[in-house]
Amino acid sequence: MNRTSEDGQKIVPDTSSVIDGIISDGIGRGEFRGASIIVPEAVVAELEAQANRGLDIGFEGLEELQRLRDKASEGEIRFSFHGKRPNLDQVKLARGGEIDSLIRETARELKAKFITGDRVQSMVARAMGVDVEFIKPEPRELGPLRIEDYFTPDTMSVHLKNKVYPMAKKGSIGDVRYVRIGDKPSTYGELREMSRELTDRARTDHNSFIELSFSGASVLQIGNMRIAIANPPFSDDLEITAVRPVASVSLEQYRLSDKLKERIRAQRGILIAGPPGAGKSTFAAGVANFLNNMGFVVKTMESPRDLQVPDEITQYAPLDGSLENTADVLLLVRPDYTIYDEVRKTRDFEIFADMRLAGVGMIGVVHANRAVDAIQRLIGRVELGVIPQVVDTVVFIDRGEVARVQTLKFTVKVPAGMMEEDLARPVILISDFETGKSEFEIYTYGEQVVVMPLGEEQDRKPSWKLAEGEVRAVLEDYARGPVNVEMVSDSRAMVRVREKDMPRIIGKGGSTIDDIERILGIHIDVRSSDGSEEKSVSKRQEERQEERQEEKDTRPHRPIIERTERHVILNVPELAAREVEIYAGDNLLFSATVSRHGDIKIRNDSTVADSVTRAVETGEAVTVRPL
Repeated sequence: MNRTSEDGQKIVPDTSSVIDGIISDGIGRGEFRGASIIVPEAVVAELEAQANRGLDIGFEGLEELQRLRDKASEGEIRFSFHGKRPNLDQVKLARGGEIDSLIRETARELKAKFITGDRVQSMVARAMGVDVEFIKPEPRELGPLRIEDYFTPDTMSVHLKNKVYPMAKKGSIGDVRYVRIGDKPSTYGELREMSRELTDRARTDHNSFIELSFSGASVLQIGNMRIAIANPPFSDDLEITAVRPVASVSLEQYRLSDKLKERIRAQRGILIAGPPGAGKSTFAAGVANFLNNMGFVVKTMESPRDLQVPDEITQYAPLDGSLENTADVLLLVRPDYTIYDEVRKTRDFEIFADMRLAGVGMIGVVHANRAVDAIQRLIGRVELGVIPQVVDTVVFIDRGEVARVQTLKFTVKVPAGMMEEDLARPVILISDFETGKSEFEIYTYGEQVVVMPLGEEQDRKPSWKLAEGEVRAVLEDYARGPVNVEMVSDSRAMVRVREKDMPRIIGKGGSTIDDIERILGIHIDVRSSDGSEEKSVSKRQEERQEERQEEKDTRPHRPIIERTERHVILNVPELAAREVEIYAGDNLLFSATVSRHGDIKIRNDSTVADSVTRAVETGEAVTVRPL
């Protein structure tokens, strides 16, 4: 199409046409000669704002304005600016169309031809009666990128920074070396030119795109390369990092057992864990290919998208900036499996759990130095009781190999290190997948969540030796014979003393051992060291309870009453572990069993708690009577 303008014709370009260089390219082909190119001040303001944020498209647009100024100096066009500069609020609302509206208004006011490379802009202008022409940027021949000169077949990533020698990671996943690849430091001019080249390629190549764009940082996907560009003030200097997969790995190369492959196929919740650079994403891509070949519908959730997967597997980025929105779409698409690369923040774990509990097979990629660390990252982010439903398998990758596989199972048992049957509670059992050997237990103790190593996994900490000495020193004040102390966790000690020393340490109703535990801040399990006859704290307490019951103490007792945020507490330590009835005056309120600490706890929101509180407020006597 011949766009040679009549002498004096007015042309108003929008921001997109300036950034894409549509006008200067047209002038080079003999078009727009003699025209008056009038650039709205709103375009200048938008380009300036983008450049100030460190975005290369802003610099490209400003360079285009300079080229148009040069064309005007050579007499090929007339060049000027028009309109008012938009205010700060209008610039902030640029994405909502405020700036575009100001630019269209300039074209309408001047009765000029409106030039745009934005299809939406052209449709809106045409609907508003503006004389508009939509011009696609001329396709450019895509030659090799300068950054590709730094890559060799075994290069995994290239690291360039102003005033620093170019560096690269080379080798295989199991043997990576960080080496210098240049003879002289990179310069700001080289890196700036390379940055603009990369940004331009991401915008114009249909196989590339701008993944993220922030003030001072952007992430580009160009072919199979992921490129991060950092500028001040985000970074201390201009830096370009390019990462490229060395090879696409088939799951067969990992030599997995048929048993593990079957587990992967079973639509489970799986975490792929490992330290940075261990090959987690490569393994995840291998699993995705494996499941796709098995006939499963597989999707991915990535930010940025860099898994190397076949075209049949759709890769989803954050929708409108949120992976939560992406998850909502995926639940409608109903994939068999979703690869979540990577699960890092609390919201990521919540989204992962939501999708898994909705029945989607989930595979998450997590940074962790041990397999159990990946599970610990779920604690506090997902309800403890549903963790095995969300994640039941952890595959730990180290140096490109599957180093360990652990499974999770929910059960009710007495945790390791506890002896009393009444301490049974829900426990998450973590076991080695191949051997079935239990390696860790996760359970609640008070208000804390305990991750207890079992067997050979339990390392003796240097601090435990100091703690054992402190416990021994306190107990030697009560015991006349030897005291043997063994720390079994950070909050629990096993103590062995002579049979005749146990009453002195335990005390009446367990009162002495309770005081010792409060002083030391840990739980103490006291046992006899006399031959094979061992009596624990609970056994001794049972004997004491029987003795008290034999005394037939039926006297009414006046409890100490206190109210906490959640409970009304009646304290009667002299009736510890006894069956009792609670009265308000002569009226029976309820029956209960006093705890071994002498407390009766009543929930604040109960009718019984209201009755006790009302009796106290009216001066009526509250008594506890043993049965």
